[in-house]
Amino acid sequence: MSNRPKIKDIAATVGVSSATVSRALTGSGLVAEPTLSKIREAAIRLRYRPNVNARNLRTQKSMSILIVVRDIGNPFYLEVFKGAEHMARAAGYSVLMGNSEGDPDRETEYFDMLRDGHADGMILLTGQVPQQIRESGFSDDNVVVALEMIEEVRIPQILIDNKSAAKTAVNHLISLGHKNIAHVTGPIPEKMSALRLDGYLQAMSDAGIPICQDYIAPGDFTLRGGEEAARKLIELPTPPSAIFAANDEMAFGIIREAHRKKLNVPSDLSVVGFDDIFLSGAFLPSLTTICQPCLEVGQRSMTTLLRMLDGLEVSNETTTLSTNLVVRESTAPPTKQI
Repeated sequence: MSNRPKIKDIAATVGVSSATVSRALTGSGLVAEPTLSKIREAAIRLRYRPNVNARNLRTQKSMSILIVVRDIGNPFYLEVFKGAEHMARAAGYSVLMGNSEGDPDRETEYFDMLRDGHADGMILLTGQVPQQIRESGFSDDNVVVALEMIEEVRIPQILIDNKSAAKTAVNHLISLGHKNIAHVTGPIPEKMSALRLDGYLQAMSDAGIPICQDYIAPGDFTLRGGEEAARKLIELPTPPSAIFAANDEMAFGIIREAHRKKLNVPSDLSVVGFDDIFLSGAFLPSLTTICQPCLEVGQRSMTTLLRMLDGLEVSNETTTLSTNLVVRESTAPPTKQI
């Protein structure tokens, strides 16, 4: 074990004192950027492993961070976790993922873990703070919200412009010549789902295309939800020629159901998703979708949280990251227009 990297090795690499490295890695709040990031990156490169038990006793920290998601089975969260874990590891923190499954009691338990000191901070991707936590005097210390906006709380939030991104998706279909465009929503009235619905409605309105209420189908972000919504849409007297789904998993379900109905995607039905999870490029046909910068979301969220844990000033203003449309095989001009 004599070759195990030590604090002095990191200090020599970065060109600072061992005391500065120690302060940076213990989250003292006394080391400013860019030195702080250089030290953390050097710790990763050198595979530095601190004496966790001794450090925890000294700093009175758990050196753990919670990332709480609504559904751990959704691969969308993996890239967010990857980006966050990279930044946390550089700072000497371990990362735990909590799976709420939309259960307020489970979400409350994760907040209790934070309150009880079993974790030092939390990145929240559930879109809500449980009512029980709000009523008991919610403190926003050491909590960062990622992607799923939470209103009426003063917490740093790392988000995307869901409405604008949805408009981009629908405008792509309109540009191909589609007019009979349906939308499978996420869970309404959750804010993220509502914003994507607003984007769909705005794009249709801006193009002067009448909005058929039958073309707005409720979904739940699951593959099964996409299948069920597609079944109802396809069986309409005038079925849509294109469907914009509020996430990729539902888009996969829509395509599966289209195939069951002997429809070809995209010749008979164009489909656009939202997220660009890693399966989107491998699916057949490959999925046209809105790409979210998941890795950057994880990195930005964790960087913000680490600054909070270091005692540095952090703005409660929302950070909005860019998205882009990735055009693949699931969209094409309509073969006929009704």
